[in-house]
Amino acid sequence: MTDDTRSDVLVSIGELARSTGLPVRTIRFYCDEGILESQRSTGGHRMFDADSAAERLLLVRRLRALGLGLDSITGVLQGERSMADAIAAESARLDIEFRSLAWRRASLRAMETVAPAQRAQRLALLAAAQDGGAVHDCLIRFWRRILAPIPRCDSDRWVCWNVPEPPADPSVDEVVAYAELAALVAEPDMTSIVRQQYWRDRPELIRDPRALYISMDNVMVDVVPLVAKDVRPHAGTELDRFVNAHAEARGERDSPRSREQLLIDATDSDHRIHRYWALTERFLGPRVTIGRAHDWLYNALAHSTDLTDAQPPNQRSLP
Repeated sequence: MTDDTRSDVLVSIGELARSTGLPVRTIRFYCDEGILESQRSTGGHRMFDADSAAERLLLVRRLRALGLGLDSITGVLQGERSMADAIAAESARLDIEFRSLAWRRASLRAMETVAPAQRAQRLALLAAAQDGGAVHDCLIRFWRRILAPIPRCDSDRWVCWNVPEPPADPSVDEVVAYAELAALVAEPDMTSIVRQQYWRDRPELIRDPRALYISMDNVMVDVVPLVAKDVRPHAGTELDRFVNAHAEARGERDSPRSREQLLIDATDSDHRIHRYWALTERFLGPRVTIGRAHDWLYNALAHSTDLTDAQPPNQRSLP
């Protein structure tokens, strides 16, 4: 028999099992799942093309050895997706699984290293942040609430720049810090506190939130280098633009009163805000956070207002 006629040879399921080393029940299962084609003999028994069935089963075995699921394998065999796509998808799935396992490992080690007196508190903290990806999504939703009603197409760049990604292989300190970020944004009044810091007093008077958001973004771009160089907060162009942006958004002009209004019920010094940005800096490295830029402007404004109040009325317009 030549190689050209070999493909016409039909074998029984038992013969196919012996030639491939697979159990009969496994081959039968593959048939039932549509992975392997068979014919019926006159006696009703399953018969298989010797070469094509063996090659197909070998491919299935090799793909299974890589961890691919039957759905992915079926898609490859039926031409619905390429082998490269199937392998890439499985690799991506494993990346997610490994990150989840790394997070769990760090959490367990965080419990092992904590003092007994703090164990219950840490357990509650970590139990509420079981997955880094879920925490990241929580932080994203938090900042979208803060920036509402700014459209996501405008605010997502800001959010992505200032919300740290969860570490792929976190240390004990990192998993605890990231979990604490989740705990902070989950506090009942945290949203209102941070909104007050961002939008300041009388947000209902803001006529165009998007325009104010863009103006504030431009101011922050220029404040960040000052913070990076440890320039002390001071009156000047950056502060004037900050005040003007808020004043114009409310149909007003820069004045001592408008500056005082920006300090009414200010939440900039709230310890939770400072803690949030301190934790964030652990993940962003040397990058200056928007929190530090806001703090710089707040201190510059508070200092400027104090100086204005201390000056005689005929000198208040002087720098």
